[in-house]
Amino acid sequence: MFKQLLAVCLFFSVMPAATRAGQVDPPTPETAPVVAIRAGKFIDVSAGRTLSNVVILVRGQKIDAVGQGVSIPDGAELIDLSSMTVLPGLVDCHTHLADLGASEPLEVVKRTAVETAYAAIPNARLTLLSGFTTVRDVGVYRALSDVAMRDAIANGVFVGPRMYVAGAYITISEGAGAMTGLAPDIQLPPDLRFGEANSPWEVRQKIRVLAHRGADHIKVLSTGAVLTHGSNPKSIEFTPEELRAAVEEAGYFGLRVEAHAHAAEGIKNAIRAGVASVEHATLIDDEGIALAKQHGTYLDMDIYDEECIESNPSTPPDFLVHDHDLGEAQRRNFAKAVKAGVKMTFGTDAGVCPHGIGARQFAFMVKYGMTPMQAIQAATVNAADLIGHSELFGSIAVGKSADIIAVKGDPLADIHALEQVDFVMKEGKIYKRGN
Repeated sequence: MFKQLLAVCLFFSVMPAATRAGQVDPPTPETAPVVAIRAGKFIDVSAGRTLSNVVILVRGQKIDAVGQGVSIPDGAELIDLSSMTVLPGLVDCHTHLADLGASEPLEVVKRTAVETAYAAIPNARLTLLSGFTTVRDVGVYRALSDVAMRDAIANGVFVGPRMYVAGAYITISEGAGAMTGLAPDIQLPPDLRFGEANSPWEVRQKIRVLAHRGADHIKVLSTGAVLTHGSNPKSIEFTPEELRAAVEEAGYFGLRVEAHAHAAEGIKNAIRAGVASVEHATLIDDEGIALAKQHGTYLDMDIYDEECIESNPSTPPDFLVHDHDLGEAQRRNFAKAVKAGVKMTFGTDAGVCPHGIGARQFAFMVKYGMTPMQAIQAATVNAADLIGHSELFGSIAVGKSADIIAVKGDPLADIHALEQVDFVMKEGKIYKRGN
């Protein structure tokens, strides 16, 4: 009874007041007011070009028209961004919004699940206001807390990006992403060891549960990790058989799989198993690069967060040992993968670095071989393709969600311009409007 009452209260708290009172029906897409955005420069990420003096018409949550010859209808609200560069809302394919982002994972056990959930809410707002209107969240220590965050944002409970969530890490016992470092006689609650699996059939069982509990994709950990006590990022954890079971089982539910992998062999095991993306891909070798290109596997390489791991005085000493020499190796391999023409997306591992500063990675992607346009495409059209919703976001086009940002500079001339986003619209609603 209490749960039913709580659901009713939540429903009425997010419903517009006029609708609750029965005074006004919500507008249909056909009757919704039109917003006209005048863009001085417009980055067409699909065509890889820049246009001038483009008009974008937004009706409700969708793009109604876009082009240089589009007329502004009478009565439309005009947003003048003629002094700015306009581009699609950005997409980060590797975030951890529902976690607290502490350098020490064991901080999680110092808070209740409710305290953790409330403390993580600001992460969502910071991410959206920095220009990221969509994220692929790739795992949480407390299982399914990301599902709850995704749904709260979608229901208007608080502000944040559109989220696609993993629900939990699928990992071996005491493996990468597990809550390790506690005394062996301490028993963790189920939500902090939800994804442990030690055989192909256990992997399948965990994926079946996650699929039914709302996961949008599946995260497996093929190798050890930098930020896990007792782990070795150069070690192999899941076997090829377990990885193949994960991809096959997830496919039965229409879900894609991403694989955390640092070690070269673990990367190749994941690619051969059929994952959609390899996360980190730190020590990928020439064979792995060739396999990724052959299989059409995306590499989602977080080449900025090394700055945060090394500069954070709270990073545990054993994590620094794990991380030794990996950052520079990852950046060299990123450059090799870009040169080879491997498909790349934008992923920051947000939470390792503070939330809201993910755009700093663009400059590193350019420094290590991408053109500014390629870096922007990694965070727009490529990211939408990896997530599997190119029909909804990733570019500004008729019928797509009105996810639009603007910056004062020209990011194709200076990619650092993306580090200060002045205008943010998500699904037709303005969340930030700079001077």
